Amino acid sequence: MEVLVEETDIADKEPSGSHHILTADGRFSSSWDPWRKPSFASLLKFLFMRSEDSVPDSVSLEKTLPIIKADVSQFDKSPDSGIRHMWIGHATSLVQFDGVTLLTDPIFSNRCSPFQWLGTKRYRPPPLTIDQLPKIDCVLISHNHYDHLDINSVKALNERYGESLTWYVPLGLKQWMNDSGCSNVIELQWWQEHLHSTESQVKMVCTPCQHWCKRTLNDDNKVLWSSWCVLGPKHKFYFAGDTGYCNVFKEIGKKYGPFTLSTIPIGAYSPRWFLKHHHVDPSEAVDIHIDVKSKKSIGIHWGTFVLSKEFYLEPREKLKEELEKRGMTLSSFITVHHGDVLVTD
Repeated sequence: MEVLVEETDIADKEPSGSHHILTADGRFSSSWDPWRKPSFASLLKFLFMRSEDSVPDSVSLEKTLPIIKADVSQFDKSPDSGIRHMWIGHATSLVQFDGVTLLTDPIFSNRCSPFQWLGTKRYRPPPLTIDQLPKIDCVLISHNHYDHLDINSVKALNERYGESLTWYVPLGLKQWMNDSGCSNVIELQWWQEHLHSTESQVKMVCTPCQHWCKRTLNDDNKVLWSSWCVLGPKHKFYFAGDTGYCNVFKEIGKKYGPFTLSTIPIGAYSPRWFLKHHHVDPSEAVDIHIDVKSKKSIGIHWGTFVLSKEFYLEPREKLKEELEKRGMTLSSFITVHHGDVLVTD
């Protein structure tokens, strides 16, 4: 038996076909193109297949993926015009505009794993520490996978900022955040909107994407996954989270676009037979860029952890090839170095 979750406190009627479904045992799925759980056989095949992801030594990495010393002083004041962005690594970005400064999916730990002595290790360090961050107003969490929701980073941010920091999370994740010590948590379901403050007039919107959630052995999809729209009085920012491609991005663009800036995943996509329903490739990332009507996009979810089988620089190369193939301006969808700060209108 499946029960459609009723949407509440939504300013306008949500786009058709973009619901989530809660099953009788309390697990989420989507009604337009649900996530497909890989079989045990396919998982084994993925784990043991030949990889093109070999990462070179640190000297070579400094040439191909240099870490830029973070100039945090630029975040002392919100830009008069445009959106200021720093890529910290993977899906973690520091974003500032219209009087609000936010983080997306913060992971500052050495490993994306339940343990810091075992699991996938980052090969590019963050350009700054949590103690070096500027004043942060809020954090957006897209879902509960370990490379997007890191307990050590959550606790460190909470210790530093306390109740002055607002956490925006998808449905089902608030209790975990509370248990981790965070008290100022706003939990939203798809298409729900929340005014962050009357002073800034910045609105947070939880929007769909195509992914899944899991943190323990038997909690598959007990928590919802999401992308996020941040709507300011002058600018709009879109964070795609972690996603496969589906038609919902056209609905997001129609309802909330155009966006001044978007951060869209471009990596961890190979092989397609295993990861297509979970992660977009660079071509599909460009489709999202077009669908949500993004004026400028930055590629994330690459260059930090080895999570799939493609060569570590391939996402950057394939993104450029895709833009050239479509005759699009290369500056419309870019990649940046860790620590790079840019302001885009």
